[in-house]
Amino acid sequence: MLKKRIIPCLDIKDGRTVKGVNFVNLQDAGDAVELAAKYVQDGADELVFLDITATIEKRKTLIDLVERVAKEINIPFTVGGGIRSLEDAKAIIKAGADKVSINSEAVKNPQLITDLAHQLGSQCVVLAIDTKFVDNCWKVYIHGGNTPTPLLAIDWAKKGEQLGAGEILLTSMNNDGMKQGFAIDISKQIAESVSIPVIASGGAGTMEHFAEVFQKTKVSAALAAGIFHFGEISIPELKTYLQKQNIQIR
Repeated sequence: MLKKRIIPCLDIKDGRTVKGVNFVNLQDAGDAVELAAKYVQDGADELVFLDITATIEKRKTLIDLVERVAKEINIPFTVGGGIRSLEDAKAIIKAGADKVSINSEAVKNPQLITDLAHQLGSQCVVLAIDTKFVDNCWKVYIHGGNTPTPLLAIDWAKKGEQLGAGEILLTSMNNDGMKQGFAIDISKQIAESVSIPVIASGGAGTMEHFAEVFQKTKVSAALAAGIFHFGEISIPELKTYLQKQNIQIR
């Protein structure tokens, strides 16, 4: 059985790390490069860097910031936001990222997933799914959570795997920033319906929430932002706690 991963997420806006609730009301959370370096020291297994307004502002990810972060870290590093083509993805990898995360453009142009997988390898392609529970089902949202689509999260996850994605980053918009726990039901459904790793995101508030998502679902990693940025939970403490719960972690 693969050991579980703990992944801090740096949501970037205007070059700074920010954190919101349900994708809105963003607060400054500090310097991205400093935070990234700190998380490596703390024992984070991977880092995710999302330029959250790149798609809305129709621009490319902040390459110079990706380069600066990459120089400071030695753990796997996923970058997303504003990636609309193979050229964009190659530039991100060249800047030092190990994986690229695609969301809105993948929905609009599913062929992009396959193109990236063929050129970079499936292990480099993370399909980010922002999902919201509306009308009794989990729907996929794009453009930083601003635009609903008719896609069901579970169907899109399966399709993403078929197209060549090597990993899924699943964020529940309902749970995001609420600190009430991860969305167990949809995390469980999706992790059981695909054979690629699934990262659960959105809702972590306590160490128990991490234990719950690992014990009740087959997700291979749990991602959080605010609780790490603002020092509410430290990664070393979290890992010690999870080991005591007999959860195998890296």
